[in-house]
Amino acid sequence: MTCRKMLVKPVKKGQLLTVSAPSGAGKTSLVRALMALEANIRVSVSHTTRPIRPGEQSGVNYHFVTRDEFEAKRDNGDFFEWAEVFGNFYGTAQEEVETLVGSGFDVILEIDWQGARQVKTALTDSCAVFIVPPSLETLRRRLSDRGQDDDTVINARMAQAEAELAHCGDGDYVVLNNDFDRAVEDLRAIIKARSLRREAQEEVLQALLSQVE
Repeated sequence: MTCRKMLVKPVKKGQLLTVSAPSGAGKTSLVRALMALEANIRVSVSHTTRPIRPGEQSGVNYHFVTRDEFEAKRDNGDFFEWAEVFGNFYGTAQEEVETLVGSGFDVILEIDWQGARQVKTALTDSCAVFIVPPSLETLRRRLSDRGQDDDTVINARMAQAEAELAHCGDGDYVVLNNDFDRAVEDLRAIIKARSLRREAQEEVLQALLSQVE
């Protein structure tokens, strides 16, 4: 009779993904929908100096801080990445990301292309995803439908969006947000495929092979 050894499933290290998109392309809505479907996903809450908007909560949407507080954290090396967008600072706390990934969670950073490039440089095995709208006309309509900005701000955001779209080639994956449900499934497929890479399964393979006699 052959005795079988008990297989103990190791805790896998999570993966880090950056999700970038022009303002109005649906990045935040897509990530929220993805989190509702995948329990193992966490979104790192960024720090920002921009004013809080109606309905937002500090610590939930962003960690809202003053410019002096942000600069102190930046100069102390607390941020994994940071960037200035439309005159406001945005940054991702390094400790939070490392803790979540080390605990086995897949972590998403909703950041612009500048931040995504910084992350990719610092951590080459991270995954960069770029969300694109079906057209610039659709993007402008989405920005207008928000009802949050006047025409001057929308025009500035459109100019910035065109500049950001020029960097979509930086992404490892590009997701077209034309059909919302399809775009969510595309994001799920990316995360699933990456979780099955040999590199991601290394701990599982080592645990299995250590029991081969």
